[in-house]
Amino acid sequence: MLLFVVLAIVLTLATVVVLTWGLRRGASRVAIAVTLLVPVLVAGMYMLVGTPQALDPEELAAPDSLDDAIARLETDLQRDPRQPEGWLLLGRAYAGLERHADARDAIARAAKLLPEDDAVQVEAAQASARAAPDRRFDAAAVQTLRNVLARNPDHQHARWYLGIAQRQAGDDAGAVATWTPLLPLLDGAAGDALRTQIAVARTAAGMPADDASATTAVPTPGTHALRVRVRLDPAGATLPGDATVFVIARRPGGPPMPVAVQRHPVSALPLDIVLGDGDSPMPTQPLSALDSVEIIARISRSGDASRSDGDLESAPVRVTLPARDPVELVLPAAATP
Repeated sequence: MLLFVVLAIVLTLATVVVLTWGLRRGASRVAIAVTLLVPVLVAGMYMLVGTPQALDPEELAAPDSLDDAIARLETDLQRDPRQPEGWLLLGRAYAGLERHADARDAIARAAKLLPEDDAVQVEAAQASARAAPDRRFDAAAVQTLRNVLARNPDHQHARWYLGIAQRQAGDDAGAVATWTPLLPLLDGAAGDALRTQIAVARTAAGMPADDASATTAVPTPGTHALRVRVRLDPAGATLPGDATVFVIARRPGGPPMPVAVQRHPVSALPLDIVLGDGDSPMPTQPLSALDSVEIIARISRSGDASRSDGDLESAPVRVTLPARDPVELVLPAAATP
């Protein structure tokens, strides 16, 4: 700040000398006017287009760590919150530190400043899902994705995430309709993976397989999709009809959050399903990225994926990927309270 003041004084004096030399007649009045006005104009312009703190040597020094860089960016955004790029950068830094709630809030600020930027809107919806306890897209995030697709039907990320949100909500037929237009836009491994997920969604929706997906409806060696069979111990009593069955794949020895999950009504038992990348709550952590997973099934009376008292849970089964054979899960029996 001191350097800024010194520069302003030097600029003022230089301007006075130049103008009074060329305007000798009435020079004293010119000098007084310039002396008063130039500092005001310089300060005003700098307040509009810059910040004097940028001239501080401490501000110019490179940050020592990511935490230091984040602290500086936070301070800068507090001074001037009208910086969408700054909020995006801050949100991505938070996400890298797995501070997902902070990332969601920062990226949401960027999305509010850039309402017509489809990429930022989709990133905000993704950050919202990542911050949710069950990694699900909420109603607001789903509406954001729909708004983007209404403006830009070819937006691949919006279409992919919306399909995932629909599968999370049990709307498998909707996911098929959302994902199918992506097929002409993808080729190679990405196209094959999408065809597999569409085939799985068609099966879950009770839809007949079409020619494009019939060959991928059942996982083949070399893929990371998992066939899972879930049944209830036959010795058990009747369960409440409004209970929910969750089939969950998670990282062995890792956090409890799933890398793939499906939910079904308890009335659908026994289940014969396929878990794949389309069931991942976060596409950045797909099932196919792992060498092994732990599979469990859980009956939730509350309908919440998080474990709570009174839930029934199968013994976990560890599976090396890719797996040729179905995984068998047996839910223990319990009487209806």
